[in-house]
Amino acid sequence: MQEYSYPWLNTYPDSIQWDRELSVQPVYDMLIQTAKKYPNNPAFDFLDKKYTWLEIYEQSCKLAKGLQDKNIGKGDHIGLFLPNTPYYLIAYYAALMTGATVVNLNPLYAEDELSTLIEDSETDLIITTDLALLYDKMIKMLHNTRLKSLVICPFCDVLPFPKNQLFKLFKSKELSKIDKDERIFLYKDVTNNNGDAKLPDINPTEDLAVLQYTGGTTGLPKGAMLTHANIYVNALQAKLWFHQVHAGQDKMLGVLPFFHVFAMTAVMNFSVIQGLEIIALPRFELEDTLKIIDKKKPALFPAVPAIYNAINNSALRKKYDLSSLKFCLSGGAPLAVEVKKTFEAHSNCTVIEGYGLSESSPVACVNPVEGENKPGSIGLPFPNTIIEILDPEDRKTKIPIGKRGELCIIGPQVMKGYWKNEKETNQTLTKTEDGHMRLHTGDIAIMDEDGYTFIVDRIKDMIITNGYNVYPRNVEEAIYKHPNIEECIVAGLPDKQRGEIVKAWIKLKEGRELSIQDLKAFLKEKISPMEIPKRFEFKNEPLPKTMIGKLSRKDIIEQELNKTIN
Repeated sequence: MQEYSYPWLNTYPDSIQWDRELSVQPVYDMLIQTAKKYPNNPAFDFLDKKYTWLEIYEQSCKLAKGLQDKNIGKGDHIGLFLPNTPYYLIAYYAALMTGATVVNLNPLYAEDELSTLIEDSETDLIITTDLALLYDKMIKMLHNTRLKSLVICPFCDVLPFPKNQLFKLFKSKELSKIDKDERIFLYKDVTNNNGDAKLPDINPTEDLAVLQYTGGTTGLPKGAMLTHANIYVNALQAKLWFHQVHAGQDKMLGVLPFFHVFAMTAVMNFSVIQGLEIIALPRFELEDTLKIIDKKKPALFPAVPAIYNAINNSALRKKYDLSSLKFCLSGGAPLAVEVKKTFEAHSNCTVIEGYGLSESSPVACVNPVEGENKPGSIGLPFPNTIIEILDPEDRKTKIPIGKRGELCIIGPQVMKGYWKNEKETNQTLTKTEDGHMRLHTGDIAIMDEDGYTFIVDRIKDMIITNGYNVYPRNVEEAIYKHPNIEECIVAGLPDKQRGEIVKAWIKLKEGRELSIQDLKAFLKEKISPMEIPKRFEFKNEPLPKTMIGKLSRKDIIEQELNKTIN
């Protein structure tokens, strides 16, 4: 990487070398090295059933060997259709040990979505469980898509006694009876071997580790091609950044779903490279999460802002001790300043906001652990990562410090491209003068004189009303400052006179009241008249969220437009 003068170098943490060389290795080397270094340390705690790093490694080797015996190897795509269980960690690394590419699939996807992704990704084998919610969808995929085979992991086998027996007794309807089909293989049969898997010859910078489907910077879901180098380097960058973490000792709370790129790196792979114990929950449930923090004392708790906000607004938090938390990494959505301040006041933890996207494996920027956390900022670039603010029109001209432009990323974690989609790849990736690939994020941002970056909004979310640019995040930040607000989404809606108008959907905190008139008066001193929403809608129920818990502007707009049509 050529030498440049970058504003962040003046404020970069003294303990981290921004321009240090970063080695690249196959992703599975992380598990091999950790199993050698910490063989008997706890690796995974699932509802009180624990596994050591050696046990995880040995199971991964056995599954890899079983898959290789079924002729799975380089060039094959293996889908993971699993909740947060030990099977996910095992299957992820087993697939990579064969040389195959992992395709992460959301367990809540509808059948049409699954069918589309299976066909597009050219997935021939999927690893799932006998939970009816998952298996019943997958058996249809086996008959209706290109899918050739399934490996079924018995859910009760990863539960501790007596939970495993009680689940069979009282929740038997949640388990499916497995069909007799030569294309369906049981986990116990596939792993019934000596684990002598033959590790493939991997070219880390070229060979694909993961196809991560995303809406991307534009349009329909696309498969971001993440190489072994992309994923390994991003875990290594996180290790360098969070060097205060006690490797082989600290505990990681995993409530975010591993199929999501944020959790894949910030929870799962970061824990592997550091030898941390993952305390996993199959889904985020507020009181269960608080109980786990109180009882098991995790030090790390990556989450999306909506999860921190839910804890902030729950009376239950007063019942539980959150003081074990040291590192709370927020990502996946913008973190409102008020949400950050309130959570920090309730815990012993600084909430460190970061930024990334599927196309960057995902992390590109993070606020420093030691040093200034600027409110509303996504922080400084990861080691060996360049952040540029470019003119969104010509996509080449650099924007001056303090001015708005498109945030672009250059670094070793930037994807290879989109799977089978040259047009979108060329739209999203451009080549720099010195031959590096530049990722155009579609986010509007400002960089300050210290090299800290502030996201203003998404290009596609920006509202143009009477020719005036309104950034929804700016309006949301102002609304969140009102003490009665629990959740808020701001978006633009079509309007014949103005082009678009600004609307806010709001859920108040329990037992609070607020009139539209009073809220408008509150906002007058905080944002311009053009930014104050023309319409407000107060909701009694929580606002729509994505699978990982971030507020979904897309879904609320869809609901609004459907309401208008009907």
